[in-house]
Amino acid sequence: MSAPTPPFNAQVLRKTVLDMAYAGSTVHIACAFSIIELLAVLYRSHLRYPGNDPSAAGRDYFVLSKGHGVMAQYACMRELGWLKDEAFSGYYADGSDLNGLSDSRIPGLEVTSGSLGHGFSVGVGMAMGAKLHGTDQKTYALVGDGEINEGPIWEGALFAAHHELKNFMVIVDENGFQAMGRTQDVLDLGSIRGKFESFGFEALAVDGHDEAAIDRAIGQLWASTSTAPKALIAKTVKGKGVPFMENNNRWHYTRLDPDSYIQALAAVVGDAA
Repeated sequence: MSAPTPPFNAQVLRKTVLDMAYAGSTVHIACAFSIIELLAVLYRSHLRYPGNDPSAAGRDYFVLSKGHGVMAQYACMRELGWLKDEAFSGYYADGSDLNGLSDSRIPGLEVTSGSLGHGFSVGVGMAMGAKLHGTDQKTYALVGDGEINEGPIWEGALFAAHHELKNFMVIVDENGFQAMGRTQDVLDLGSIRGKFESFGFEALAVDGHDEAAIDRAIGQLWASTSTAPKALIAKTVKGKGVPFMENNNRWHYTRLDPDSYIQALAAVVGDAA
């Protein structure tokens, strides 16, 4: 008898993303794959949704500022029962409610994002609101490393540090790529951890595919007595889990055809495909 599949299993989440992307003939597969383990840990162990209600008044907030990675979030929302199977088999078909970017009209998606750099500041505002209301809600904002080229990120970071928003955590998906190339070639970021620390954040770096390490790092940041906002710099691989997609930036925009879909499924789930 095989062991039960744990909640938010990375293999299952990646298969869901592949099935969605193939059904809808959509892009951004590699962008979703780099954040799978980060979202698995957040939804399994850290994000609070009283009554499993994505609209619960006392919920924690998760802002996917990197809105084009939304298929990874959809996959987690399926595990929670917030989205039904037909939403995935009919992804991007006429009448589908699910878009290729985060859309706040869908319960569980806090912001409409994809215009990069904006979600981070919305998340900072949510954290400020929770502080002013005296709640214990936490806010997480996940950004891409290419996204932090945007000035609003750093304006929001200054605001978060100035107001000592210790209830706010930014998670940086440092996969080394953005739409048009390597981040170091488009605009070299240097030490992302060092930059957030210089802006007044308490920061840690972690392997973004090591779920135990991610869990420990998030716990360590929240356990700190510092009043500084938090930053988790997650070193990831774009396209993680499918060898022909890994660190291959053409999979930012490439669609699956029947052959590549079968090959990708085999890489993710093997004989179970």
